[in-house]
Amino acid sequence: MDEITVPIYLLTGFLESGKTSFLDFTLQQDYFYIEGKTLLILCEEGEVEYNRDMLAMSNTVVEVIEKEEDLTTERLVAMDILHQPERVIIEYNGMWLVSNFHKLQKPKGWGVEQQITCVDASTFQLYMANMKSIFMDMVRTSDMVVFNRCKREDPLASYRRSIKVANQRAEVIFEDEEGEIGDIFQDEMPFDVNAPIIDILPEDYGIWFVDAMDHPETYDGKMVHFKARVMKPRGMGSKFFVPGRTAMTCCADDTTFLGYVCRSPYAPKLAPGQWVEITARVGIENRMEYQGEGIVLYADYVSPCDPLPDEMVYFN
Repeated sequence: MDEITVPIYLLTGFLESGKTSFLDFTLQQDYFYIEGKTLLILCEEGEVEYNRDMLAMSNTVVEVIEKEEDLTTERLVAMDILHQPERVIIEYNGMWLVSNFHKLQKPKGWGVEQQITCVDASTFQLYMANMKSIFMDMVRTSDMVVFNRCKREDPLASYRRSIKVANQRAEVIFEDEEGEIGDIFQDEMPFDVNAPIIDILPEDYGIWFVDAMDHPETYDGKMVHFKARVMKPRGMGSKFFVPGRTAMTCCADDTTFLGYVCRSPYAPKLAPGQWVEITARVGIENRMEYQGEGIVLYADYVSPCDPLPDEMVYFN
């Protein structure tokens, strides 16, 4: 992979999601200051305009691309030659597929350093109902998802789980008019995390999976009980398998399997796709599958069971 010498900061989100306000604020911060030139590429025009004095002070030049077909390698190369930027910021059009930009060949040395997606919490459910495929295309490659204009009564925990099912590594931040909102998961779990055995009902599996991924220390050393389907990836070893459930990320043809590595002496007897009932102790280990630390289940009990009536995972 070529070394990135000109980092691209890609800002995605639908129109009026707060992208311009986010960038306008960020460019004025000391931590984001550089001495070299910043190239700001605008792919859509919102109601909020950039502060011209701020652009001059931050040595930022602006280019506008109005049509998706004009966002080409040749156009970017021309900008690179003309401006010779030290970094590039792109305010991407919310109706263009972000995956197309990632496939686009960039000028030599250019590479995406960070992708941030802005979301207006007041319109999130509307967009999820009507433009879910486009939104999920944004989220899959985002490093950070920022929900702004949040209200305390909004189902923020549900919003967060919707993001995590599409992109487990994304950092999710909630902001109201006064700043960041914290502790949104306090008293949120529908099961007793302090029980001798945490009983995870089928309808709560998705909630547990996301919370355990984000807060593994909560479950470290504790016993959990749930039903799941068996996956047996190659190269994992005969005593390991992955019990999990399927979640829909975008549409019926776009799903992902959510499960954690499990060690059990019963594993060699399990068939891929088989449904099992599991009682296991939760541990945290460095595993190749996670490319770092992650949850590993040590099953005390694994027994075949009937398939669940609804295999899909939900996060509400």
